[in-house]
Amino acid sequence: RLPFEEAASGAVGLETMLPVLMRLYHSGDLDLPTLFRALSLNPAKRLGLDCGRLTKGAPADLVLFDPDKPIVLDRFKLKSKSKNTPFDGARLQGKVLETFVSGTSVYRST
Repeated sequence: RLPFEEAASGAVGLETMLPVLMRLYHSGDLDLPTLFRALSLNPAKRLGLDCGRLTKGAPADLVLFDPDKPIVLDRFKLKSKSKNTPFDGARLQGKVLETFVSGTSVYRST
């Protein structure tokens, strides 16, 4: 909301990525399996990581979310240090409810 030269550096991406990309799902332009491959499986493969998939013995890194839950993005409620986002005030769908890393809950929505 400032001229580019005066704005703080950085932009929020990780916290806003899922609800923003869910716009493509809700518009019918992308199905969920394709979205999951793009966000999880393909990056893991590209980086040579043994994760990004649900199989026996794989790390239980999961995001539990409600694809239809409406949210209004409020930059001041983001956990990130940066509060810069072009989606401030946007009406979105897809709320993250809980995040697990190696089977341990590391985030739970309030």
